[in-house]
Amino acid sequence: MNKTELIDHIAQQADISKAAAGRALDAVIGGVKGTLKKGGSVTLVGFGTFAVSKRTARTGRNPRTGDAIKIKAAKVPKFRPGKALKDALN
Repeated sequence: MNKTELIDHIAQQADISKAAAGRALDAVIGGVKGTLKKGGSVTLVGFGTFAVSKRTARTGRNPRTGDAIKIKAAKVPKFRPGKALKDALN
């Protein structure tokens, strides 16, 4: 499912226009991004938790030349599914 299909699904299930569903989805995504950018986490009970994890700096290899390269430390988004989501899949 892509974003357009998700907007269609939201519009149909919530009985709202596609434009309103698109704005609502953008607001949710923006809220999650903003919270993660501040270092917080977003928990949706029954669905899962979005959080930020820190990846340490490390040494990697250039696959083309085999030379060692330094990879900077980074913050990466993580998603941990909730119990209800796991149960729905099994």
